[in-house]
Amino acid sequence: MTVAPKKPTLGPEISVERVREHHHQELEAIARYRRATNYLAVAQIYLKDNVLVDQPLKPEHIKDRLLGHWGTSPGINLIYAHLNRLIRRYDVNMFLVTGPGHGAPANLANLYLEGSLLAYYPEFTLDKAGLEKFIKQFSWPGGFPSHLYPGIPGTIHEGGELGYALATSFGAVMDNPDLVVACIVGDGEAETGPTATAWHSYKYIDPAESGAVLPILHLNGYKISSPTIYGTMSDEELLYLFTGYGYQVRIVRDSDLDADLYGSMDWAYQEISRIQQAARSGDRLSKPQWPMLILRSPKGMSGIKEMDGKPIEGSYRSHQVPAKNATTDEKELQQLEQWLQSYQIHELLDELGRPKPEILDLCPKGSRRMGCNPHTIGGKIRQDLKLPNIFDFEVAIEHSQTPDCCSRGDNQIGNTYQLGKYLKSVIEHNPDNFRIFSPDELESNRLTPVLEATNRGYQWPTDPADEHIGPHNGRVLEILSEHTCQAWLQGYLLTGRHGLFPSYEAFLGIVTTMMDQYGKFIKFSKDFPWRLPIPSLNYLESSTLWRQEHNGFSHQNPGFINSVLDEQAESARVYLPPDANCAISTLDHCLQSTGYINLVVVNKNPMPQWLSMSEAVAHCRAGASVWRWASIDDGVNPDIVLVGIGDVMMVEVLAAAHILRSQLPELRVRVVNVTDLLILEEKSTHPHGLDADMFDALFTSDRPVIVNFHGYPSVVKQLIFGRPNVRRFHINGYREEGTTTTPFDMLVRNHASRYHLIMQAIRLAAAYNPRVAAQANERVSQYEYILAAHGDYIQEKGTDPEEISNWQWC
Repeated sequence: MTVAPKKPTLGPEISVERVREHHHQELEAIARYRRATNYLAVAQIYLKDNVLVDQPLKPEHIKDRLLGHWGTSPGINLIYAHLNRLIRRYDVNMFLVTGPGHGAPANLANLYLEGSLLAYYPEFTLDKAGLEKFIKQFSWPGGFPSHLYPGIPGTIHEGGELGYALATSFGAVMDNPDLVVACIVGDGEAETGPTATAWHSYKYIDPAESGAVLPILHLNGYKISSPTIYGTMSDEELLYLFTGYGYQVRIVRDSDLDADLYGSMDWAYQEISRIQQAARSGDRLSKPQWPMLILRSPKGMSGIKEMDGKPIEGSYRSHQVPAKNATTDEKELQQLEQWLQSYQIHELLDELGRPKPEILDLCPKGSRRMGCNPHTIGGKIRQDLKLPNIFDFEVAIEHSQTPDCCSRGDNQIGNTYQLGKYLKSVIEHNPDNFRIFSPDELESNRLTPVLEATNRGYQWPTDPADEHIGPHNGRVLEILSEHTCQAWLQGYLLTGRHGLFPSYEAFLGIVTTMMDQYGKFIKFSKDFPWRLPIPSLNYLESSTLWRQEHNGFSHQNPGFINSVLDEQAESARVYLPPDANCAISTLDHCLQSTGYINLVVVNKNPMPQWLSMSEAVAHCRAGASVWRWASIDDGVNPDIVLVGIGDVMMVEVLAAAHILRSQLPELRVRVVNVTDLLILEEKSTHPHGLDADMFDALFTSDRPVIVNFHGYPSVVKQLIFGRPNVRRFHINGYREEGTTTTPFDMLVRNHASRYHLIMQAIRLAAAYNPRVAAQANERVSQYEYILAAHGDYIQEKGTDPEEISNWQWC
């Protein structure tokens, strides 16, 4: 017999009538406050003059460009007013993350009344003069945009690209045990894939060590021109969905929204406190059901009811700007004036245009104002990491005393494995100020030593046989969603803490637009002195394409490098350390930096180790250097310059130099490694770029340069564009050729192997060195034959020949 599933139930019943009866005066005050914020939202969208409509409204009073979204604004104002009430009643440390895009008129209206804007913009005084300036500045050149941005206090999330508000909120509360972040998720935003995953974030929140998120799903039913999915679902369907996610749900939809939301927010806060108190007293709840609210409210409520016989309020027509033709249509102008007058703003302001005390009394004070919450300006509360001594993690490089030989490269170590030892110590030194956000790839990327110091954090029950996972001591958060990892990390960084995002190279591009939005946020932040620098966003890109030959073509994509380079020069940094010591030195630098997007590209497989830690520090500080020990005559007066950028590519450069040294010693080779990719760009374009003298000193001014680059060749071409005589640069890299094959065959397919480099070097050097020219044809034919034989060998054996897989420098 099939048993019907138990029907989920709503959160505890709340008597809306009783709430109204017991809190009538307070609810009436909240309603007046909402009238004020709704008026201010409408006025911002439409008016550039006559901001209190104390004269008949005329076309010249209306802005030429009508921007911003009205439809979501009254709902945001409703939520904001009740969050203020909650803060005042319980002294809650809280701020708001607003997901619906272009709803800034509502946020700004509240920030103006609570005085948060005045704290940063002295011109926005709480009188008629300040009000006029405030109203005009919305969507005005040089003023506030129609969505949130860094110039708006209390903001850690713009809401430009939808889908990331909820996960960003969860990142903000991690390791902030006294913080509550209220997050408004619009029902349009709720249709996105990242939001669908973000609902699971509470399963990663330890209520003993972290704060809480109060999700508020704002169901007003419509997107720009059609209904939302959630808006068409019944209460029962929504209840099943979110109970399935694991939440306790209250649906706020009573005709008395103020009373219903008042009681629902009280219930939600008390549930948050109950869950946290249980965990902090040692009586942790299993599978705690965190509260969430679903607010059903008419879209554009309190606005124009209908126009030209078509409904406006409660329909998609209120989504953006109703009455958008008010400057040319007399009827629409009249409807707009009636709409503005309906709020009776003169009852809420005194004769000098100042909000009446009963309005301002509803706002929290000081740092309890959501626009002034200290956590929203992470740079002010940022604490530097306590970093270990990198020399404690040095990979030993033994030097031979024989002048013509050295044993560099003998030590084969996974670069990321050694990084894992360093990161283990970082976690031990910073138990509540550093986290690793990883899409289920920590061990796959060989960062395993980290798990000697911490668990993977996860709150729901797991199998006893599962290792390194549990509700306690979880500084690593793994979820198979790059979007969620990125948003968690953004919330964590923007509230002043430090983190790392390791990922497979091929799939880090999933967060490209998120990274771009974040880059714009930190760029704009620099325009506001009160936005002090926050810790850098650090990506560790591993499982790189050159060693993804077993997983095949889908796993072979270095394109995220291109995306980072598209960011502003003042923000973007790309590093390709050639060995473990350089990787540790690089990451140590990145964790100390602020205000950057750092991308570090490191292979996880065992690789030869080339530089001591002292040499690595000097090399990484310079960004590039001549490896004199690998060059002919210390690299003086070369015929050709061989350049490696990336650990695998550098092995091929060194192998080519080694073979040429023994088989064609007449060819004078200079070997260069570049670890800071941006040194290639001109200094006038990028602060890390080399000036002309240093560029020529490194690469010569007139000799051919062969660059073996980790990613797409177009990247290097882009960076050196504008340098003199760039035709002498010959760029090898990933040509979008790959499959399931052997590691060396990946290099062969993309013409980046040691043999391709040797043939290039011979052909180019022949023009400068007659001794090379005399042997050129014979030597090139030899290596063409070797490459052909290699193809036959791997077809027969299924692996690379030993002279390739076990090659050593000396």
